[in-house]
Amino acid sequence: MPARAPNRLAAERSPYLRQHAHNPVDWHPWGAAAFARARTEQKPIFLSIGYATCHWCHVMARESFEDAAIAAQLNRDFVPVKVDREERPDVDRLYMTYVQAATGAGGWPLSVWLTPELQPFFGGTYFPPDDRYGRPGFPAVLTALAQAWAGQREQLVAEGARVTEALRHYPEAGAAAGGAEGTLAAAADAAIEGCFQQLAGSFDPAYGGFGGAPKFPRPAVFNFLFRYAAARGAAEGAAAVRLAAVTLRRMAEGGVQDHVGGGFHRYSVDAEWFVPHFEKMLYDQAQLAISYLEARQATGDERYAWVARGILDYTLRDLAGPGGGLCSAEDADSVIPESGDRKPDSHPGKEEHAEGAFYLWSKAEIDRLLGDAAGMFGAHFDVQAGGNVPPERDPHGEFRGKNILRQRQPLADTARQAGLEPEAAGDRLQAGLTRLRDARAQRPRPARDDKILTAWNGLMISALAKAGQVLSEPDWIARAAGVADFLRRELHDESTGQLYRSFREGRGDIPGFAEDYAFLIQGLLDLYEAGFDIGWLQWAERLQAKMDELFWDSAAGGYFNSCADDPAIIARLKEDYDGAEPAPGSVAALNLVRLAWLTGESDRPAGSAAAAPGYRDRARRCVESARRQWERAPHALPQLLCALELLMAPPRTVVLAGTPGADDFRALAAVLHERLGPRRALLAADGGAGQRWLAGRAPYLAAMTPRGGRATAYVCEDFTCREPVTEPAALRRLLQS
Repeated sequence: MPARAPNRLAAERSPYLRQHAHNPVDWHPWGAAAFARARTEQKPIFLSIGYATCHWCHVMARESFEDAAIAAQLNRDFVPVKVDREERPDVDRLYMTYVQAATGAGGWPLSVWLTPELQPFFGGTYFPPDDRYGRPGFPAVLTALAQAWAGQREQLVAEGARVTEALRHYPEAGAAAGGAEGTLAAAADAAIEGCFQQLAGSFDPAYGGFGGAPKFPRPAVFNFLFRYAAARGAAEGAAAVRLAAVTLRRMAEGGVQDHVGGGFHRYSVDAEWFVPHFEKMLYDQAQLAISYLEARQATGDERYAWVARGILDYTLRDLAGPGGGLCSAEDADSVIPESGDRKPDSHPGKEEHAEGAFYLWSKAEIDRLLGDAAGMFGAHFDVQAGGNVPPERDPHGEFRGKNILRQRQPLADTARQAGLEPEAAGDRLQAGLTRLRDARAQRPRPARDDKILTAWNGLMISALAKAGQVLSEPDWIARAAGVADFLRRELHDESTGQLYRSFREGRGDIPGFAEDYAFLIQGLLDLYEAGFDIGWLQWAERLQAKMDELFWDSAAGGYFNSCADDPAIIARLKEDYDGAEPAPGSVAALNLVRLAWLTGESDRPAGSAAAAPGYRDRARRCVESARRQWERAPHALPQLLCALELLMAPPRTVVLAGTPGADDFRALAAVLHERLGPRRALLAADGGAGQRWLAGRAPYLAAMTPRGGRATAYVCEDFTCREPVTEPAALRRLLQS
């Protein structure tokens, strides 16, 4: 049979869209051509949204979009449109909001039916090819909707118009009128305490995490808990540290961490962090690396730093893209190795995929690879002859006879059983993991989504900068600068100041969204504070001005997700939930407070001309715009509460006078990252262009110079500076007093 000619998606850059280029479905990419066809033919649009490493997207593609009969039905009655949610988060957010409101649930693949005017009138997520799992079959849904469009079009169009009007007013639901500073402070205290109590009440003391299965890492929660602990101090904050540290430890012990290659899978299907959904996302690696670094600061336990190193090693090794950028993700599914057990209904010679195939091990494989060391390794990582995944956690039989590695017992127990000292046992286990990693490298790798996203790379800049600070390893800071250089070179238009969303085979033509600006600005602020190159702070300021121009809601405050000039977006929304990724407004509010501190704006008289551009006021309006949400459900916006806590605090800065990179300067800087503490703005008085630029905004910085020819730390808080110090021990005492 001749090969099927590719459809329109073959010309797209997105790996997800290209995955569907040989479907018999007559797909259009999101754009004017699809909309014009729908209007001309007066057909509804079937909008399918997913991403390249989405397991259930693959399932629906195999079951429905590759089926000739279903494709013919779609092509006859609808205009099919495919969207990569990672390329177009604005489209995804808009129609996900509709589906969640209409059905009470959401997820990917997202399936939505639109009028030719792009107004939604029906939606859901995954539909099976026939009635199962309590869901109607996809062909039956298509038939019912086609009949409804033919016979009840006016009602469907009216429903679409009603929904669109509701979506247009959605951002107003979270807004609250501004009040006095004292009123905001009282509300902030109540929300911050309420968020902590809600998290403590839902905490799983046995396995960590908040709530039951499935369990998703939610780094914004860890950020909040560590900020809460830092604000409350060691005694009061101990409970918050425990919630975060226990969860992070149990995650690291479970199968959700890739013990062989480093990094974390997307989530766990059970309460024990044992059986993961195997995809790996760049945004998870970036945020979790910071969580583990802060756990090390909070507890002093070096094991958290080991996990962070593993995350960053994995990212820089396996997600490295061309020119210094980092790729988006690796798939959950991969080709079953030839030595693996094939499914009972498999066809000889046909390449088969299964979830987790790259990561699973039989006991026989481990025995063969590790020899005499296999017994100790198996006891530590729960390797069993018949596989260690119970049937009830393997509904599709993909893990039968296989093992997901997890740390089943403490290293001390493993060492005692083997008659070894813990250090020797640890070395032997590490040698076993290395041997497995070498063997695994011979297997077919999961597909990699190699598009480079501005927002997610911004998150990783923050992680690498933080690692350089906490672990006193300048190489991490240099890698962060390399990522930032790539974004500036490839995804930033210097003439307009505009960011672009993605890079793959060159820069894409989709402009950046609010999250691209917010996450990159955050990364640049972190990079400045790690390496003190003033150029990063200057670029952050310019990007903040551009973000304000493109996304700021001048009427109600806060940031829309998308620009105002896209006619295909029927309603501009604001994100009001800090989920797997924090909301752009939450990160932007924190950035604005930090910019106020870094540029000395907080030290200027209110209302003075020098007080422009008003970072602190904009930050306040940003948090006020979501006030109804964080007062009603503070646990929904833990990252925004971090910004709110900082907004209510007096400015805290540490100025290091001297030569960044010199040993005495680095020794003082290292003290600032030894322990978890209140957030401070870090500045360098370098005696050069950087100090002159900063002093032009905060004149007091001009007088801060090294004392006695030695790097000197000036610790300032609440508009007062302490006596400058030159010794690390003296700085340590100042920070702890």
